[in-house]
Amino acid sequence: MQPYFCAYLGYYQLMQAVDKFVIYDNVQYTKSGWINRNRILINHRPYLFTIPVKHGHSKQKIIEFDLASNSLVERNLILKRIANAYRNAPYFTQTFPLVQRLFLRDTHNLFDFIYHSIVELVKYLRIKTEIIISSQLKIDHTTKAQEKVLAICKQLNTDAYINPIGGRQLYKKDTFRQSNIDLKFLQPKNINYRQFGKEFVPSLSVIDVLMFNELNKIHDFLNTYILTE
Repeated sequence: MQPYFCAYLGYYQLMQAVDKFVIYDNVQYTKSGWINRNRILINHRPYLFTIPVKHGHSKQKIIEFDLASNSLVERNLILKRIANAYRNAPYFTQTFPLVQRLFLRDTHNLFDFIYHSIVELVKYLRIKTEIIISSQLKIDHTTKAQEKVLAICKQLNTDAYINPIGGRQLYKKDTFRQSNIDLKFLQPKNINYRQFGKEFVPSLSVIDVLMFNELNKIHDFLNTYILTE
């Protein structure tokens, strides 16, 4: 999986569902993706925030990207927006120090910044899964998409691969079966929770989940999914 900063709950459900979770650091950065962007709730509407990065060429890998020179200023502005938006949320006091640590990570490298956030959140959420950085694996790193996944599975000697349901069209079950790997997809069940007593807004950053729910409840959410073929 690509590294995502403060990803939506399904990202952490996937971590919970597997024994080993491989994070890509040496694949192409996707400008329009969710690597350094996410959404929080402001005035009960989704608000998109972005961690600014320095401009790079179109084929530059994630690990090669640095944060922009104004990144710290922008991150502090986002933190102020989060504080103002969630100050009255039931778990703001417990959650905001964690969010500050994630946003104020002292680094210039984009991957280090996001990887740190993932490790911190996994620890906070009590997820026991082993996290592996893709570039540390002894595979042919020029492979892409399905072939790269199969190479990783073989290197890790696994007999099962789980992917988010949204990627179903990217993989062929017969190809995995030929390699003796069981291909499954994670489908989150319907999850909602109280957000200041208004209509639930789904698919926000895990920050929103943490602000409105105690940890035991979130742990229940992490297991609220089905695995399908």
